[in-house]
Amino acid sequence: MVDAPRMLEGITIMHDEPLSHYTFTKTGGPADLLAFPKNVAEVRTLVESAREQHLPLTVIGNASNLIVRDGGIRGLVLILTAMNEITVTDNTVTAQAGARLIDTTEAAYRAGLTGLEFAAGIPGSVGGALFMNAGAYGGEVCNVISSAHVLTRAGEFKTYNHRELKFWYRHSIVQDTGDVVLSVTFSLKPGDKPAIRAKMDELNARRAAKQPLEYPSCGSVFKRPPHHFVGPMIQKAGLQGHIIGGAQVSMKHAGFIINLGDATATDYLDMIHLIQKTVKAKFGVDLETEVRIIGEPLQS
Repeated sequence: MVDAPRMLEGITIMHDEPLSHYTFTKTGGPADLLAFPKNVAEVRTLVESAREQHLPLTVIGNASNLIVRDGGIRGLVLILTAMNEITVTDNTVTAQAGARLIDTTEAAYRAGLTGLEFAAGIPGSVGGALFMNAGAYGGEVCNVISSAHVLTRAGEFKTYNHRELKFWYRHSIVQDTGDVVLSVTFSLKPGDKPAIRAKMDELNARRAAKQPLEYPSCGSVFKRPPHHFVGPMIQKAGLQGHIIGGAQVSMKHAGFIINLGDATATDYLDMIHLIQKTVKAKFGVDLETEVRIIGEPLQS
């Protein structure tokens, strides 16, 4: 067991906490140390403590598009969901990194601002959405993010403008730098509130009809390869409904892997590898994971 650094007194630290309690797949091994910082000052204290104690540092958002291996995560893990304030100023919405993207879209709607409707059903956090340039239904957050405030691993505050964030498909610069996202500002436009609500409701209805929201899952598992759709390829490969352990390729949408109740992260990873191998053999297409996979394998 790793002991919490002395300077972390006053900030609640959990030891050997199963991350399956927090991931959307309901799988994943323990974090040596787990903290839920409530403000920027606590984030800075934790980041500096990890650096001084030579502890690996991992930052997790809402854990909706994430698989944590069954061996868990060494060092210190930060989950930022307690940092969830959202403010609206004129045509901008600024949300702390732990705010749910769904709640941010609702705040934009209440202010009569349009541009975030596509994200109305994305379950991730704002920080996670920036991290992976989340998108749905033809929209991506890169189209509406104007800036992001971060804390570097060296303990320095920094603000990136849109250009500096270097967005591309399911990627942003923070994947390369390891910066801790603290808040994100969205630049939106005034819109018609009934039209905004109608679009959000329409997209949420489409999501509920097509995605297995009734089961734990990590969302869309694979990135869309050029000129192909992942779900139909998995169907044609004969893998829809396939089960490994407690993990199943969803019968509702083959691009999702669901937890039937007792799945492990290893079940998920074995299924991912089987899908990749089968689709490559049948179609010659390399499927790249969209889901973030972190942590250590379970030691035998």
